[in-house]
Amino acid sequence: MDFALSPRAQALQSQLQRFMQDLVLPSHRDWRRWAEAGIYPLDVIEPLKAQAHAAGLWNLFLPELQDDEPGTRLSNLDYAPLAEAMGRVPWASEVFNCSAPDTGNIELLHRFATPAQRARWLDPLLQGSIRSCFAMSEPDVASSDPTNLGTRIARDGDGYVLNGRKWFTTGAAHPHCRLAIVMGVSDAAPDAPAHRRHSLLLVPMDAPGVQVVRNIPVMQHQAIEGHCEIVFQGVRVPADQLLGAEGEGFAMAQARLGPGRVHHAMRTIGQCELALELMAERALERMAFGRHLSDFANVQDWIAWSRVEIDQARLLVLHAAWRMDVQGNAAARVDVSAIKLVAAQLQTRVLDRAMQVFGAVGLTPDTPLASLWSWGRALRFMDGPDEVHLRAIARQELANSRAHRGENVLHLQRWMPPDGALDDA
Repeated sequence: MDFALSPRAQALQSQLQRFMQDLVLPSHRDWRRWAEAGIYPLDVIEPLKAQAHAAGLWNLFLPELQDDEPGTRLSNLDYAPLAEAMGRVPWASEVFNCSAPDTGNIELLHRFATPAQRARWLDPLLQGSIRSCFAMSEPDVASSDPTNLGTRIARDGDGYVLNGRKWFTTGAAHPHCRLAIVMGVSDAAPDAPAHRRHSLLLVPMDAPGVQVVRNIPVMQHQAIEGHCEIVFQGVRVPADQLLGAEGEGFAMAQARLGPGRVHHAMRTIGQCELALELMAERALERMAFGRHLSDFANVQDWIAWSRVEIDQARLLVLHAAWRMDVQGNAAARVDVSAIKLVAAQLQTRVLDRAMQVFGAVGLTPDTPLASLWSWGRALRFMDGPDEVHLRAIARQELANSRAHRGENVLHLQRWMPPDGALDDA
């Protein structure tokens, strides 16, 4: 395996980094001013989107992009450093039409939508003229096990009727959010196995019966794009708005999660790099007890551990991306769980160290550290809690061991003391 960037990816990385430095970062104060006033910063985002589209920095995340679709087709491996660069400014990925949850929804539609569904939903999403959300998690069940879901999808004549309550539906408060992809239990096969009872519906956000109840604050921070609680009460949609076939929703949702988890990890690496850079600069500048903080051994240890851990996580991300490219998303399932687990925990560790070096100001909005730490803590739930990913990794490891059980007996025998050795001692 070779993780070196292709010449094309190197050129795009340099171009995107210049775009971030020259256009995105200088716009951050305006973005924040609008967001803190409770108004989505469309006046900031939309001109930048137009410039990114014109520059060819568009839909970079989708390896299967067709020639007639807008964007730049990249492998997962080539996309990794670009997502890392975007992650340094949390809202930047929207500028390049590479933000969650649209990326996952676009992949779903790309793989499973009918021609009519593609025309209505996929084409506008690829153009960046609308946004979308994915409604799976529910307040009344442990959504880490989607077989628990209580939302019901019932066939009624020439359509479906949807009833349920979802929450932490990211992106639902965006003013351009037009589509919710809703996961629920279908009534078509009530006796089917637990993983064959779910379906996905394409639900317009303005459909009668759809109510956004609230935008839930996460770690006391209310995201302007929303992590929303939504009630679907007697929502009727035509039968042609079923995505895929009835009973295939669980498998489709799992296929959607793989690349999205890796994208989150890629952006996390960029945020950790930023935190490390800020920590090192602060340590060189700040004085305590007559010495720079960089002279203290414990601060040097924090910087060194952060460097090593970020590099380790990046290699794990690149390995997962490489396997997705070479062997497919399904083959990389455990690799994806590993990087999702590692990246979220890495972020809270590195950001915590940086906040300590900055002192009390690290807890304030005067630096990005507190916000990035909060996001890292939230990532330990998003797209599956740590425990689910640990379980997946352990199961695979135990399965590998069962398949080769007994092969290490000879190895263990070679480590045993010779006959009589213990008696002689």
